[in-house]
This record gives sequence, structure tokens and C-alpha cells, in this order.
Amino acid sequence: MPRLPSVRDHMDESVHTLSPDTDIMAAIDFLIANKVTGAPVVDSTASIVGVLTEKDCLQVLAMGSDGERSRGKVSAFMSTDVTTIPPDMNIYYAAGLFLHHSFRRLPVVEKGRLVGAITRFDILRAVSQDHQLVLGD
Repeated sequence: MPRLPSVRDHMDESVHTLSPDTDIMAAIDFLIANKVTGAPVVDSTASIVGVLTEKDCLQVLAMGSDGERSRGKVSAFMSTDVTTIPPDMNIYYAAGLFLHHSFRRLPVVEKGRLVGAITRFDILRAVSQDHQLVLGD
């Protein structure tokens, strides 16, 4: 029986991360400069403690008052309820997770440490490669 493609086969091992102590405005600049819509937040041991998304960053304006932006560290704005997946999960199961949640990327964690991330786009690319292999294109 052929092995199912795994998350490890298609994940990005180079992941832009943030520290919980990063100033929120610096984090927003970081997301913009790296053209990403979110980033895992990791501690000094590469353990994931949250994720900061573009939606989380909207709080900077929404929580402000009288034209003043809210200020603080990433830890005050990040989401801490993070769904992570192991690198040996097959991509079909990962695709199902994307169907039932609104997130765009899943952090990949092995032995408690962030080792990569997989996006919806990565899954689409995997489907295309699998299709080409089946057809012999």
C-alpha cells in the first residue's frame, strides 16, 4: 500500500515567528515586511505560545479610543488557542482541518517545538502534485 503524503513532505520549514515580548507595532511592520497574514509566537525554547494574525492586529485600532491606537506587546493581542499538527499527519487529514476552521496556516510541532507550518496553498500544491503523479503527467 502506498504511503500517504505527509505534512512534512509539503510544509514550509522556514517560518516567520514572533516573540511574545515584541511590540505590537513592530510585529505589524514585521508581518507587512514579510508579506504574511500571521505568524506563530514562540518562546526562547521554540515552543509555540500563540499565534498573531492580521485579525488579532485589528485590535490595535478596535481597542483604542479617541483616535489613539492601543499599545502593548504581542502577548496582549495574540491568540493563545492554537491548533497545531504533527509533521507525520497525512495531508488529507490536514485538508479536513482547514475545512472546519477559519485559519489559513497550521503550525507544525514535533516534540513540543515548532518545526514548520503548512498553509492552505501548500495543501493545494500537494493535491496538484498528487494528481500529476496519478496521471503520469
